Amino acid sequence: MVYCSEEALRDVAKNEIEPNWDQVVDNFDNMDLKPDLLRGIYAYGFERPTAIQQLAIVPIVKGHDVIAQVQSGTGKTATFSISILQQLDISIKGTQALILAPTRELAHQIQKVVITLGNYMKVECHACVDGTNVREDMAKLQEGVRVVVGTPGRVLDMINRRVLRTDNIKLFCLDKVDEMLSRGFKDQFYEVFQLLSQDTQVVLLFSTTPADVLEVTKKLMRDPVRILVKRDELTLQGIEQLYIAVEKEEWKLDTLCDLYETVIITQAAIFCNTRQKVDWLTEKIHSHEFTVSVMHGDMEPKQREVLMKEFYSGSSHVLITTDLLARGIDVQQVSLVINYDLPTNRENYIHRISRGGRFGRKGAIINFVTTDDVDMLRDIEQFYNTKINEMPHNVAVCF
Repeated sequence: MVYCSEEALRDVAKNEIEPNWDQVVDNFDNMDLKPDLLRGIYAYGFERPTAIQQLAIVPIVKGHDVIAQVQSGTGKTATFSISILQQLDISIKGTQALILAPTRELAHQIQKVVITLGNYMKVECHACVDGTNVREDMAKLQEGVRVVVGTPGRVLDMINRRVLRTDNIKLFCLDKVDEMLSRGFKDQFYEVFQLLSQDTQVVLLFSTTPADVLEVTKKLMRDPVRILVKRDELTLQGIEQLYIAVEKEEWKLDTLCDLYETVIITQAAIFCNTRQKVDWLTEKIHSHEFTVSVMHGDMEPKQREVLMKEFYSGSSHVLITTDLLARGIDVQQVSLVINYDLPTNRENYIHRISRGGRFGRKGAIINFVTTDDVDMLRDIEQFYNTKINEMPHNVAVCF
């Protein structure tokens, strides 16, 4: 039986952690970061730190164990990536930081962020994920890479094969630990942790605080810094939130086609709530001779990977998808998100909206709202303390 402290029980009741760190650094230049890392940060497009970056980078760099409750779309991937890059000893070739993620898509996204931010530092980051060639993983790890990101099963396998050596690992980061727990990865990441040095720094990031997350923090961490970024602190600046009133569900398709003709879309993600709706909408859009790509959870991982590469590169401008894409996929060029269906879970609104305008970039989200959706729209506004305005009829803009 696991006994929680009174403080932990209060956290569970509130579904959030009790923060104990309030030091804010609102400028990257004041974080005492390496010059080449700063160059990478500004080249990436950052101008100033987001709320989580202002709070979490400094304590992680100082070597504290850190737990942070924060939603997607707030710059959390860059938070731990910057912190890791700052602490790397370039004179050591072996792996110094290990990051675990619940999905291969998220692991690849993290890899891209680390490599891009660390470009001027010449830092290697290898994605070690299930479903890829084991021999290629082994060869890359034997060469020596300073940062490894992966899914728990493949990372544990590489450690057990003695090709991913843990001798020099000084920072262990678990991203979306709540999602890893829901996917049944607890035993695997516990086993990975037990194979690391006792003085390894631990960083955990999650969105919600069920009791098993608190159990993990007690087992893996020592007197951690606790950081909470509340809903009203989420970075929605630069994201214009709009809705279009659509009287009937069957009129949504014509509304979408009208949008295609009235706005210039650089890159957009269109969300539906079911795989069947994604397939149906894709067929209808193709019949109108518009080009779109499609992705959902029933596709094979390699097929999804190819589609995401096309979308990342910009060769595909519009992607119709389910909430598979809503969590953890960072597509920098996305300027427009369309909720063909309003999410059935209001928490997914922030995950979807975070695909556009990430890290303060300009973006917009357009919600198709039928009469049956009005209550959900109002609930979303109240939940996030935000305002979603009706889209003007004579709009002619570029997204």
